[in-house]
Amino acid sequence: MSLIASDNNLLLRHNISPVKRAYPNVSRIQLRRLKELTNQYGFSFSTGDLILLENSWFVTHTGLLRLAHREQCLGIDCDLEERFCDPSASRWIVKATFFKNETQSFVGYGDADPTNVSALVRGAEMRIAETRAVNRALRKAFGIGICSIEEIGANSAASTNADEPSKIPTKNGNGTVYRVRDRLCQVIRQHKLDPELVKAYAVDFCGSPTLKNASREQVERFVQHLADSAQKDRDALVCQLNSYSRPKQEVVA
Repeated sequence: MSLIASDNNLLLRHNISPVKRAYPNVSRIQLRRLKELTNQYGFSFSTGDLILLENSWFVTHTGLLRLAHREQCLGIDCDLEERFCDPSASRWIVKATFFKNETQSFVGYGDADPTNVSALVRGAEMRIAETRAVNRALRKAFGIGICSIEEIGANSAASTNADEPSKIPTKNGNGTVYRVRDRLCQVIRQHKLDPELVKAYAVDFCGSPTLKNASREQVERFVQHLADSAQKDRDALVCQLNSYSRPKQEVVA
């Protein structure tokens, strides 16, 4: 067995256990696809490279950047397509050029405006457009057929509103926070919960001025509590969430 094959098999074993814990109902087909993604691209679930949503795998911005780093690629340039942008409407289009090596470059475009991003990240449309552009360029360069989670529009049936939990701290070397963020998105989508009310509930549960000020441990406890409550009695949880239907502005900011 080659060293690469051995490394991939080890990574696959490290992927399977956390995937089964995060998604108890994961199917054999989904696990088979996970194996293919692991062997072909070296993606790691534990470090936040992948997320499973509505029976499909999605790659993350983290996973794509880590892949480019492993391949020792040259870099990425991003430029605004100003003739198509409308700052007054928060509409932005970004062109990303990814230099895989000295002779190969790949271009991707990303767009974002208030109609295709989560309500919780209004005002960050330019950054989202840049992320989407970079992701498309990287997916082209490496021939990755699955979509990145950041490219999904807010109105898509497959959307996790992945940008919503951006208020949760994301600086974590081992990817734990990314797993918590993705798990929160999954619970919201799976049980059809109102993300605004969930966020207000999280702030109250964690006892912090804003969600971004909460510790990782507090957020982890909240996500587990939310998942358990939704599974046990969704109606009771919805009633609890509805009590936050008119949250104070400073609480949800």
